[in-house]
Amino acid sequence: QVQLAESGGGSVQAGGSLRLSCAASGYKTKESCMVWFRQASGKEREAVARIDTDGTASYLDSVRGRFSVSKDDAESTMYLQMNNLIPEDTAMYYCVAGTATSCSSAQWSDFVLRGQGTQVTVSS
Repeated sequence: QVQLAESGGGSVQAGGSLRLSCAASGYKTKESCMVWFRQASGKEREAVARIDTDGTASYLDSVRGRFSVSKDDAESTMYLQMNNLIPEDTAMYYCVAGTATSCSSAQWSDFVLRGQGTQVTVSS
């Protein structure tokens, strides 16, 4: 069964760090576009960080310099290292995977393979 499973969420104080993992089973992450999305309560879902099929990483402006996305194809796992967390980072974080075409738009609706999410809560 092809699926993505996120882990690593939790509650931290502002300034703290968390490392999220997205483990893929039945799916090869090499040459895949993989994205971390987040959705805070009452807000629209947004793409936080992504790794394109060529390995290029890109970030939402508000997290650039604090978050780092990486991928271990041997382990079929994508990571999101989040440092210097702020309360505005509080959200449910989801990972998705797709093709180069999916990455060209980086829209949630273009990714068929999605995880169930992991909650990140940052207190001030």
